[in-house]
Amino acid sequence: MRTLLNIIWLVLCGFWMAVGYLIAGAICCVLIVTIPFGLASFRIARYAFWPFGRTVVDRRDAGAASCVGNVVWFVFAGWWLALGHVFTGIALCLTIVGIPLGVANFKMIPVSLVPLGKEIVEIA
Repeated sequence: MRTLLNIIWLVLCGFWMAVGYLIAGAICCVLIVTIPFGLASFRIARYAFWPFGRTVVDRRDAGAASCVGNVVWFVFAGWWLALGHVFTGIALCLTIVGIPLGVANFKMIPVSLVPLGKEIVEIA
């Protein structure tokens, strides 16, 4: 079932979301200071490409730098991304087939708001 949902997700919105995160990550990596944001964006792109069967967990070794970085991310990019996920999730939930996809979109909101200090892991 996960594979079927991932394929439907990929066709309807996952590919474009992943491309957007990849472009943002590339831009962040060009600017030397924002490389951690670029790496986080690449992690989110993989998650946006194939989200079913994965979840986000907190990293125990994340320190104060992650907290400060998350504040900067939230101010400049996080709330825009989260708003996009909210609107896309609502639009997907308008159809019966889109409800699981909308829920997956809502599941991506926390990692798009504060990506540093998070890890995306496979669900057993």
